[in-house]
Amino acid sequence: MRFVDAVARLERLPDPLPDSPEALRPFAVLDGRPEPLEPGGGTREAAVLVLLYPGADGEAWTVLMERPAGDLRHAGEVSFPGGAVEPEDASMAAAAIREAREEVGLDPAQCGLRVLGELGLVDVRVSGFRLHPVVAASDRRPFLEGDAREVSAILEVPVSAFLAGVPIEAVEEERGGWRLRYGAYPVAGYRIWGATARVLGQLGAVLGPATPEEDLPAAAP
Repeated sequence: MRFVDAVARLERLPDPLPDSPEALRPFAVLDGRPEPLEPGGGTREAAVLVLLYPGADGEAWTVLMERPAGDLRHAGEVSFPGGAVEPEDASMAAAAIREAREEVGLDPAQCGLRVLGELGLVDVRVSGFRLHPVVAASDRRPFLEGDAREVSAILEVPVSAFLAGVPIEAVEEERGGWRLRYGAYPVAGYRIWGATARVLGQLGAVLGPATPEEDLPAAAP
């Protein structure tokens, strides 16, 4: 999707917002039966930065990151830059930008960042956070450098990988002592699932389906 087209749609977010694809919804598999995972009722606020920027080809790209393996929360998973809202943060946008600066070295002035709005609140069951996705656009590709304590890899991916109608992979596996069944976006050798996938799915629902001129990304083997 062209960057200018994506920004034009995100500057006028619909009300109500469309849902993310049902195929992304996670289930716990109990005695062979899938049971929906209910929201955790979290009370802690967190914000993530959904940043779109123009690639050299004029297409819209976004920034994700892989968290290091280990015992930390969400270890090894792919997420947006972001984290807990602190008392000194003036807004959700301020929290998301601060976290992006700390985690991936984002400089809002360098890339010409402007905030466009927010997508729907996501209740993250496993951590008890209420996740606020802050959507922003930048005039140019940002310079990025990950904090080694919090980031094992920075992923720059085309927004076309998450448009309505792209392939969603069905996955069933053990995670954290639970057998889970969920949908994931297969992108660049990663499976993007959970809250991050739901945010991307809603972003794609707002932006709409790929046009005939755009190639849908193939699912990972």
